[in-house]
Amino acid sequence: MSIEFDNNLPIYLQIMNHIKRQIVTGILQAGDKIPSVRELAAELQINPNTVQRALQELEREGIVETKRGLGRFVTSEESKIMMIKKEMAGELLSHFINGMQELGFEDHDIVSIVADAVTKNEESQNKEGMDRG
Repeated sequence: MSIEFDNNLPIYLQIMNHIKRQIVTGILQAGDKIPSVRELAAELQINPNTVQRALQELEREGIVETKRGLGRFVTSEESKIMMIKKEMAGELLSHFINGMQELGFEDHDIVSIVADAVTKNEESQNKEGMDRG
């Protein structure tokens, strides 16, 4: 695991976000074991207390669960994982919409631009698929 730390956000939050991203993208699956505090601290070259705080917060949120004597594991609740995915999507959309509005676009313009981009993306993916086939 490698994280480029941002000085504007507490490190424990960045660790939490990184682990959440690994979960929603499938790098970490439901029920997978999370590396120990020591392993993560050594890998990320940060204080174990910071890693401990991140994992405790993830556990408090129900994203990670501790099995006594075995360690911490990604929740097996698919609904919790879907909730994280929707939260992350919401944050991305909010940031995007705010940025577009700052550029002077109205809501209907933003919807039109996104629809065009999705169509172009689908067309390019279909073309790539045909080129390979």
